[in-house]
Amino acid sequence: MKLLAQVRAALRTKRYSPRTEETYVDWVQRFVRFHGVRHPAELGEREVAAFLSDLAVRGRVAASTQNQALSALLFLYRDVLGRDVGALDQLVRAKRPARLPAELYRAEVKAVLGRLGGTPWLVASLLYGSGLRLLECLRLRVKDVDPGRNTSLVRSGKGDRDRVTVFPVVVKRALEAHLKEVRRLWESDLADPGFAVVLPDALARRYPNAGRGWAWQWVFPATRGYRAPRDRGAAGVCCGGACRRPPQARELPHVAAQLRHPSARGRA
Repeated sequence: MKLLAQVRAALRTKRYSPRTEETYVDWVQRFVRFHGVRHPAELGEREVAAFLSDLAVRGRVAASTQNQALSALLFLYRDVLGRDVGALDQLVRAKRPARLPAELYRAEVKAVLGRLGGTPWLVASLLYGSGLRLLECLRLRVKDVDPGRNTSLVRSGKGDRDRVTVFPVVVKRALEAHLKEVRRLWESDLADPGFAVVLPDALARRYPNAGRGWAWQWVFPATRGYRAPRDRGAAGVCCGGACRRPPQARELPHVAAQLRHPSARGRA
């Protein structure tokens, strides 16, 4: 098995998120290219430190970026190659400047929400009212939102953990109207016999028709469908055929992650 395939297999075995998988694979590729396409098994502590130090000195990356690259390489050596890279005493660390958190006052949040409408307003209101991260909100399923109990269920959030959070009463009517539109879209999608949304883990194999059910549909589906391969998608496993995915963050440019309520930061 080739190196990158081994890395992907190890990440999936340990249930890392698809986003983390792509990030770690990218850092492994950059590390290999930095050292003249030599196999990491031929390299060690000195080469790892040289690559990471170059990121800080010549690349001038942020400390968080350097730490991300370090985590990827530690995973490569410890979990894929079965080796320890040592103490990395020669590593030049990127400096982490002191920054004040960017938080909005209630009046500022109200002003921002007042300039939004439709789906961006609904997403922004959930970010602030439920304390959701942006991608957590965009990946909500219909079954995860319970306006009757005023709760939202976050599946596979940060650290691959589930949690229950509050649901803002102020968006109930707007969400009901939004879901009516989503249901009409879903009913039209069902005309395609191959239609299904991607499902997490192995549910597509265990319950082949679940991806066509209303409960598993995205609360905020992308406006366009796509033809998915029979492989692991951006949010799980797809059985092949026409699919819908949750929208990407760039599709809602007016929604800022800073709208997440300050009291929710620092929690899971």
